[in-house]
Amino acid sequence: MLVDLSFRLLSRLPLSWLHRLGGWAGWLVYRTSPSYARRLRANLFNALGREDETVLRAAVAEAGRQAMELPWIWLRPAEEVVASAVRTEGWELVEQARADGAGILFITPHLGCFEITAQCIAAKIPITVLYRPPRKSALQPLMEAGRARGQMRTAPADLSGVRKLVKTLRSHEAVGMLPDQVPGEGEGVWAPFFGKPAWTMTLAARLAAVKGVRVIYTWAERLPRGQGYLFRLQAPTEALTGDPDTDAAIINREVERIILQCPQQYLWGYNRYKQPRSGEGDGGKREAGEEEA
Repeated sequence: MLVDLSFRLLSRLPLSWLHRLGGWAGWLVYRTSPSYARRLRANLFNALGREDETVLRAAVAEAGRQAMELPWIWLRPAEEVVASAVRTEGWELVEQARADGAGILFITPHLGCFEITAQCIAAKIPITVLYRPPRKSALQPLMEAGRARGQMRTAPADLSGVRKLVKTLRSHEAVGMLPDQVPGEGEGVWAPFFGKPAWTMTLAARLAAVKGVRVIYTWAERLPRGQGYLFRLQAPTEALTGDPDTDAAIINREVERIILQCPQQYLWGYNRYKQPRSGEGDGGKREAGEEEA
């Protein structure tokens, strides 16, 4: 109840206010959680290969802005949220894919305002996004309100959801997912991510291997002073091979290139190099393979 009320109250504030509050909140968490601060610094140093105090300070504040903008992104009217993406670059990739009759797999890393990308796409074409319930159950109805509106549909992160994604792609429609989360045991492979082994999902690679699918990488850069977002769509720079293990590493490299375009807005505090979660099985991995066969 308190979480719901807090989100609804925050959603009424201007985006510029939320981003200012978020910057302060980011520093508060950084100063009060030594383990989080160490992980953020270590991951950023590992990716850049050097210490960069300017990027570090920006990354601390941007992490807070990402959290604080969620109420606004989820609960404001969809038209207002989409309008906050004041410029779009690369939409011609989508138009070409649709003209070619291709299904589209949108891959979005945890960079910038990753919650807004599917809403921007859904304002123009139908899209189905992979959905995993939040750890805090109180956030679930709020998340569902923000992710299941307009032409956006959701698919649960289980066997039925994988079937739905494959069926959607085979129907020449669009699917969206985040590739840089640590999957469960049996659902990934160890692949380099900024030079360190990271347990990496194979689902994105398996979906990309569905016949006739076009992969497009997307992210939304957060503009300064709450001015909105720059929605970017980019074509891959490396061709996928059709082998899930190999392609998981290729997707990681693509994600690295995108992150380095705006490193201050990536969630470096996320424990990307942790061991996979146990007890979740490998059903999603098997099912994707079965659907493709």
